[in-house]
Amino acid sequence: MKIHEYQGKELFRNAGVPVPNGYPAFSVDEALDVFRKLDTDKVVVKAQIHAGGRGKGGGVKLAHGIEEVEQHANEILGMNLVTHQTGPEGQKVQRLLIESASEIERELYAGIVLDRSYGKFVFMVSTEGGVEIEKVSTETPEKIVKEWIEPNEDLKTYQAHKLAFSLGLAEAQIKHAIESFLSLWKVFKLYDCSLMEINPLVVTKSGEVIALDSKINFDDNALFRHKDIQEMRDLSEEEPLEVEADSYNLNYIKLDGDVGCMVNGAGLAMGTMDIIKLHGGEPANFLDVGGVANAETVAHGFKIIISDSNVRSILINIFGGIVRCDRVAQGVIDALSQIEVKIPLIIRLEGTNAKTASELLQNSDHDFTVAGSLDHAASLAVQAAKKEN
Repeated sequence: MKIHEYQGKELFRNAGVPVPNGYPAFSVDEALDVFRKLDTDKVVVKAQIHAGGRGKGGGVKLAHGIEEVEQHANEILGMNLVTHQTGPEGQKVQRLLIESASEIERELYAGIVLDRSYGKFVFMVSTEGGVEIEKVSTETPEKIVKEWIEPNEDLKTYQAHKLAFSLGLAEAQIKHAIESFLSLWKVFKLYDCSLMEINPLVVTKSGEVIALDSKINFDDNALFRHKDIQEMRDLSEEEPLEVEADSYNLNYIKLDGDVGCMVNGAGLAMGTMDIIKLHGGEPANFLDVGGVANAETVAHGFKIIISDSNVRSILINIFGGIVRCDRVAQGVIDALSQIEVKIPLIIRLEGTNAKTASELLQNSDHDFTVAGSLDHAASLAVQAAKKEN
């Protein structure tokens, strides 16, 4: 789960991490009220969407006075903001952050993420703030300084000192940066975050070290522990089909291909997507129906998949381990009585009671193809999608 910049900054502020003074606004009138509340001559009007690159897309504007606040708020609210992270379709801006402008002397970077190659969290800093960190890691990786955090341990003070010292800060700034880094880790750990970035972390002309941005992702599996974080969720920023699938307890991620996938188990789902690509096709989604592939679950899965107008064929790939294949087959048959599927449907079932399942499917009145192997099923699904196109 992601949250907006202003929400992340509120978590920072509560933890003692310096951030600019600012408030969200959901209308032009609210933006003007915030400007008056801040009681300053210069503010920044910032689009709030779950994507980076907002400034380059025209979603961040400096405003001198209330007239410019009104002008920029009118321009940004409701705009379709296109950045390198939104894709060409862009994202509609429905809220703003109005905050006091900062006199920036240096732009830095700070971030925490799980490093799967080490099995540890890594705290990273760089003197190359304001630049995409992926670009820095590719072109000048030596400019990224990293400190790994041992499992079940915390960021140590000496590690925070090394990170702060590497940024070339003055002595007083190093002290403040150390305090901020330790606080950032506390927020990261407390809320079960999966990613945290401040880009840029800035040094102001008055010598302050402040978080000028905030990007935080949370581990969905831990959200049950954080009702306050769940309340920050903005469903309008998420893919509608993924939100709908979540309401059915389905694990669904929309992709760009045309072969719909319905699979039980995350590993099998990834393998299914791989073999679709191996046959020259493109998967339209990741959909794991879990261990209970009954009629209701399958029907919901069909509904989600065929709601994607790009889908030209559907591949059902089920391994009967926890759930018996004959029960899945009956679930598919019953679901097809509820949901009309007009595109080619290929089914491959393997495992417990697979033979009985195959007989059930063959004897049903519905129009689909039963494949004897995953390779054959993927080939049929890809060919069917190409014909439909």
